[in-house]
Amino acid sequence: MIPLPEFTLLRPTTLADAARLAGEPNARLIAGGTGLVPNLRLGLGAPQTLVSLEAVEELRRFKVLEESFRIGAGVTLERIISIEELPAALREAAKAVAAPGNRSVATLGGNLCLDTRCVYYNQSEQWRRANGYCLKYGGDVCHVAPQGKKCRAAYSGDLAPALLVLGAQVEISGVLKPLHSLYNDDGARHLALAPGDILSAVHLPATKGRSGYSKLRLRGSIDFPLAGVAMAVSLKDGVIEELRVALTGTNSRPFLIEGTDGLVDKEPGEATGAALAKLVQKQAGPMRTTLTAADYRRQGAAILARRLLARLTQGGDS
Repeated sequence: MIPLPEFTLLRPTTLADAARLAGEPNARLIAGGTGLVPNLRLGLGAPQTLVSLEAVEELRRFKVLEESFRIGAGVTLERIISIEELPAALREAAKAVAAPGNRSVATLGGNLCLDTRCVYYNQSEQWRRANGYCLKYGGDVCHVAPQGKKCRAAYSGDLAPALLVLGAQVEISGVLKPLHSLYNDDGARHLALAPGDILSAVHLPATKGRSGYSKLRLRGSIDFPLAGVAMAVSLKDGVIEELRVALTGTNSRPFLIEGTDGLVDKEPGEATGAALAKLVQKQAGPMRTTLTAADYRRQGAAILARRLLARLTQGGDS
């Protein structure tokens, strides 16, 4: 760790002012700072200006609408966990993030915009300089895939897959967009945000059925996911009526698993669980971005999905 670089801290009180200031050259937004500050201490960036969103009251509002929820991007993970009206997948994902102290200041928007991670990137400045800078920051070679021209750093936010299976939309500069449109499949430029764009809220429709989130990590707390699986499922007359599954921690973006519609109208037993596991194994794309073997993470994601399906379908129709 190194001392934080010198910067000017600005604290706008309106979303419009925050967007204007964030659009200035070499400015960065900061909310809870649980992701950004450690990276700055590693020498990963040296913004001249930090635009704090702490004083923008609009970002901290939570509203229950007629058929949906509007969750401000500044709502903390601790608060999300406490709102019982929210679907289980989102609350479970929030509870899986870091530790209680982090969750008391970390925000919904910050977690969705979490930087991608890689064992060659999340190191000290001295380590990266000695081992050769990487494509994501300071260099021109991806040490994970040296023959390619694309960064393979993995997205490891926990809340995104939960919100994907729940059909969430994001509000960016006043425009509603599907959540998946926030992400590019590129570890170096994984967020599809222009300078001055601010993720201000998440719109979550009312959902039926059951949902949940499960996470593979080295320790039982604190750690980022080696693989994370979110699921939303509903049953009717003992068979699957609707099934959505999303992954995090394995690829450069969170994403919905394709092909789960082929499991509709099937009983959620061993055969269906095995078929789902195969879909996850095929689409998960972990690489050498952690010290844990990529195939272990792929297999782990498949097992998490299989177990999550069993957990959520116990007890019959939902």
